[in-house]
Amino acid sequence: MLSVIVAVLTVLAAVALAAWLWLAVARGGFWRTDQRLPPPTDPPARWPAVVAVVPARDEAAVLADSLPSLLAQHYPGPARVLLVDDNSTDGTAALAAKLAAAPTARLPLRVLAPGEPAPGWTGKLWALRAGVAAATAAEPAAAEYLLLTDADIAHRPGSLTALVAAAQGHRLDLVSQMARLRAVSIAERLVVPAFVYFFALLYPFRWVNRPSARTAAAAGGCTLVRADALAAAGGVAAIRGAVIDDVSLARSVARAGGRIWLGLADATDSVRPYPTLGSLWRMVARSAYAQLRHNLALLAGTVLGLALLFAVPVAATVVGVASARWLLAGFGAAAWLLMAATYLPMLRYYRQPAIAALALPATGLLYAAMTVQSAIAHHRGRGAAWKGRTYR
Repeated sequence: MLSVIVAVLTVLAAVALAAWLWLAVARGGFWRTDQRLPPPTDPPARWPAVVAVVPARDEAAVLADSLPSLLAQHYPGPARVLLVDDNSTDGTAALAAKLAAAPTARLPLRVLAPGEPAPGWTGKLWALRAGVAAATAAEPAAAEYLLLTDADIAHRPGSLTALVAAAQGHRLDLVSQMARLRAVSIAERLVVPAFVYFFALLYPFRWVNRPSARTAAAAGGCTLVRADALAAAGGVAAIRGAVIDDVSLARSVARAGGRIWLGLADATDSVRPYPTLGSLWRMVARSAYAQLRHNLALLAGTVLGLALLFAVPVAATVVGVASARWLLAGFGAAAWLLMAATYLPMLRYYRQPAIAALALPATGLLYAAMTVQSAIAHHRGRGAAWKGRTYR
């Protein structure tokens, strides 16, 4: 019996090693972290009008750590901020107005309240629709660029100027940065770097950034888009029911002929804490099954693929060493080490110890469990749940 298990596991470990070799070499360098905001060759001859649109639902806990950084941006052209209050019950709107009156605020703030979303709309996109409509109105000045940024995102000095300069200098219709998420608690350190790593595995940034890209993605926390490019793509209404709205927006703009760019951020950070594994689990699970288009066959393939990539190398290493089957142990250890090597750049980006790369198999299987739970919730009619709303 042991010989049969060893034989099967040896074959699976060899396949896992081959898969990791292919991913490392042929998947667009997904593991690299060098896609950063491209510097402009020259500053724009004219700085276009920009409006930052911030959808916010019950964000009073984080707003004081994020909104002042946006209001304090020193932008060479006309700029303003619209905070769209999505039926908050915690005083989000009042706090935003108070923060806008602080001496450090340079940009004017207006708070909108569009009411409950219409049928078929997610709450965030209903809020963005209202913000974009107000931003592109003729008065006081129609936005040429829209900065769509979440309420938990803090912008370091010069962030807005750098975004616009990159978009203008490289003729980009959409520029998006994956904000650096918090990685402070034990749960965050385990899950957050892997979250971005897996996102890059699905949407290799280098592929997204090619001029003739067939891969489109964006990070919803910080996305600068030309107003006319968004309009040409059908506006926010074109993606009104999307749970994964950032990727949907990028695809919509790209299909309309827009040029998009996605990279890791150096000047934008999320201040939202995820202190427990449960809070991170809910964050991932709300959209994991939607990422698979609610397809059971894709779910089964994903779970089996994750088991092959993450469980088999560890099992092969342990069984191989324990039974002195060195070919099996060699295949397993090589796959495990190669996997860890591809994770090291992301750990460095998040300032985590290199030894944490060896824990990636555990995190990979954790993500598999989150995805399965997301599918179970969907088929039980609960769908994607977030801040008191459930989307089927």
